[in-house]
Amino acid sequence: MARVDPAVAAARTAVRAALSGLGPDDLVLVACSGGADSLALAAAVAFEAGRVGRSVRSRGHAVRAGAVVVDHGLQAGSAEVAARAAEQCRALGLDPVLVRRPDRPAGTSSAGPEAAARAMRYGAFEEVAAETGARRVLLGHTLDDQAEQVLLGLARGAGARSLAGMPRERGVFRRPFLGLRRAQTEAVCAASGLGFWTDPTNLLPDAGPGAAPADGPGDGGFTPLRSQVRGRVLPVLEETLGPGVAEALARTADQARDDADLLDSLAADLLARAGAAAQEEPAAAGAAAQDASGAEPGEHALDVDVLARAHPALRRRALRLAALAAGCRPADTTTRHVDALDAFVVSWSGQGPAGLPGGARARRACGRLFLRAAPTGTSDGWTGVRPPTTTQE
Repeated sequence: MARVDPAVAAARTAVRAALSGLGPDDLVLVACSGGADSLALAAAVAFEAGRVGRSVRSRGHAVRAGAVVVDHGLQAGSAEVAARAAEQCRALGLDPVLVRRPDRPAGTSSAGPEAAARAMRYGAFEEVAAETGARRVLLGHTLDDQAEQVLLGLARGAGARSLAGMPRERGVFRRPFLGLRRAQTEAVCAASGLGFWTDPTNLLPDAGPGAAPADGPGDGGFTPLRSQVRGRVLPVLEETLGPGVAEALARTADQARDDADLLDSLAADLLARAGAAAQEEPAAAGAAAQDASGAEPGEHALDVDVLARAHPALRRRALRLAALAAGCRPADTTTRHVDALDAFVVSWSGQGPAGLPGGARARRACGRLFLRAAPTGTSDGWTGVRPPTTTQE
């Protein structure tokens, strides 16, 4: 029997676990950019799709495996890169292979190019999954990506949820390669004879007068913050602290995610109790435009006493969830915003309304904390509490 390359074997094992539980003829899609990670994933899925559930006692069965390629249209030659990626997926035997070039979503211009591209990407993935009836969409993020995500979350100071990194599972999405290094995916491509594309935004510009600044575009082009963490920060950490930093950061994400899931569940319960208590007493007389809590149209009310009795760590987490439920973007909702909300609860001294990300606002009156939804919220002014594990991508 021919020896299988160790990297190929590791990739196939990871994909095998991600495909478990699928039934015959279920459709799974690979999100493929043409880069090493997603091409390695496509190759592993193409191999494993015909042997789901196979063991010494079972022959297993086949699932259908396809791919979706998103052309952001943000770089010269992006259409050719997308077409090449689709061609490689078809050559591996994936079918259907769909290429999408979505319109830039409205309202994301202030979020920066990285966030806007991410919104385009995931929107396209979800749209294609709904159209095709795909049970799962597999993403090629690796352990290196997870380590970078943890460092970015640490820099934002957004708490344990941001340190939890990217979840292995979220809705239709799966990330089989979170235990593999980027070097392994490149080795899979080499062993499989797959030439991969390297996104120029993943490369640091040459140092010098013409280099792009760290925080925006310049003569050298825009360099995403993630690429700077990859090219500058992690190498310094490895050099200073020794090898294994990326693996340690990934382990931290796993541990933090378990803690964050439990705390988010408790915080969501606290938020629900505070919301219910706010409805118990009637509004002030003459407030025809208010509901029973005293909330004006577009506002959601929380009982301050219920929140004040909670442990500070749980209360602050609940307040952050409340901000997210009001439409604030997780990446933009910082400790400063949570501090402002917490001050309404525990150190109230008549302060006026506080601004929150995305145009949301908060105020206190009559023993209640009122949050007015951001423009991205629903028509009733409240998007609902987001469940655990969905606040960080």
